[in-house]
Amino acid sequence: MSETQVAEQEIREAREEPEEQEEQSPQAEQKEAQTEEVTEEATTEEGEQKEEPDELTILRQALEEARAKEAEYLDGWQRARAELANARKRFQREQAQAYTNAKADVLSRILPIVDDFDRAFANLPDHLSKEPWIEGVELVRRKLHALLDQEGVTPIEAEGREFDPAIHQAITHEPSEETPEGHIIAEAQKGYRLGDLILRPSMVRVSAGPPDETSDEPDDEK
Repeated sequence: MSETQVAEQEIREAREEPEEQEEQSPQAEQKEAQTEEVTEEATTEEGEQKEEPDELTILRQALEEARAKEAEYLDGWQRARAELANARKRFQREQAQAYTNAKADVLSRILPIVDDFDRAFANLPDHLSKEPWIEGVELVRRKLHALLDQEGVTPIEAEGREFDPAIHQAITHEPSEETPEGHIIAEAQKGYRLGDLILRPSMVRVSAGPPDETSDEPDDEK
């Protein structure tokens, strides 16, 4: 082959190479597109994986807030319930105390009437004790005492007991050989109590102890 023919063949080959490259370019573009799709998919998956922890954190925060509100509401409800129970108990105590005070006031007004009946029958002459009308009055007296018993009124023990200023009212302090000092000699007016409430203290005479023994010295005549 001559030099001229070799040169012509090289020129032809040089012209054919761009055509082959042009024929291969669509395949390369397709591969590049596939590569880009795979890259985009990988990026999307990574983004979703990154978003998942954020959503979980939000849910956890919402759950913690809900639990905190639940505890707050429960505590408020328990406090309100306790306050309501305390208010109900306080109202019941106040109502019971008001009833007791009103009851005590009425019973205290009856006591002087009972005293009058008791004094009248203590000084009743013997010749009148069998009169029918006296028996009727005695029945009224017994009913008054029965009423006091039914309402829980009890007399205060006094005679012979140690003086207690909480339930006794001293009208005299006098010497006594029979009654120890600080003890009650006799009762001038009966006292009454309603449970722990004193309706009226007992009016009593209190012993001051044995009288002082003083020796009288005879006068010597000079």
